[in-house]
Amino acid sequence: MPISAASINSINMPHSVKRLEKLAAPAKLNLFLHVTGRRPDGMHLLESVFILVDLADELDIECLENGAIVRTGDVVGDVEKDLCVRAAAALKQYAKTNLGAAIHVAKKIPSGAGMGGGSSDCAATLLALNRLWGLNLSRQELMQIAAGLGADVPFFIFGQNAFASGIGEKLTQVNVPPSSWLVVMPATPTSTAAVFSDKCLTRDTKSLKMAFFSDSLLSCWPHFFGRNDLEAVARRINPDVDRALEFLSSLGCEARMTGSGSAVFAHMPSFELAQAMLAKTPAGMTGYAVRTLSEHPLKDL
Repeated sequence: MPISAASINSINMPHSVKRLEKLAAPAKLNLFLHVTGRRPDGMHLLESVFILVDLADELDIECLENGAIVRTGDVVGDVEKDLCVRAAAALKQYAKTNLGAAIHVAKKIPSGAGMGGGSSDCAATLLALNRLWGLNLSRQELMQIAAGLGADVPFFIFGQNAFASGIGEKLTQVNVPPSSWLVVMPATPTSTAAVFSDKCLTRDTKSLKMAFFSDSLLSCWPHFFGRNDLEAVARRINPDVDRALEFLSSLGCEARMTGSGSAVFAHMPSFELAQAMLAKTPAGMTGYAVRTLSEHPLKDL
């Protein structure tokens, strides 16, 4: 769901509010993604720039006095493993509260895209329940809980375009020029586990200095900085990713995969041109015209 300018305004609510509706959980794109190493526990060390874009899922969340956690709407896979359910359970345990939640999600971000849809829904759930349950936890506390739920979740709690390092939990704000993008989602999603476990994956890209990165990003804009180390593996194991990248290249665009795939994207000179290019999207693929957000729509929640 594209986010209108009006929905980015501050949210003003009475203290006793028990239900929040139409909460926007935005997608992200990785402008680059370098794998710099691997921890002893097997987690990969990454460096990336995450940017928020105005394609968003929509959540309605209600406080339940009976302590139950109820998940409705669009669910991908096993509901017990759903990130919103896990987020509510983790926050409930952390805060030692007897309250529960009814969580309804309307999905617009494609699943298996590498655009962080599930992680964004998870973060929105943490932010909303922190308010509904009256916990008053800081963003830093919520980010600590988020880190145990998924590598991308802390970014959506952080709520600003960011340079990410570590396993995604170390975040520094970066300023990204206002920009429009054409995103193409292939018919077949890519297994994140298969990409990260592939023996051909590069895991020794040289680590960046933040100051060097910031200068380089702006000096080459709107051309891409660095690369996505996961892209070559994803193109090999999922030919649909390769075809999507070839499609964007055929339009004369510099194209890149986001995250571990399968979605690919290209910078567009204008949002209107991005919209016009949607008509050219090949059969079996889904196109999206999106714009960069400077901050998360729920920044004041």
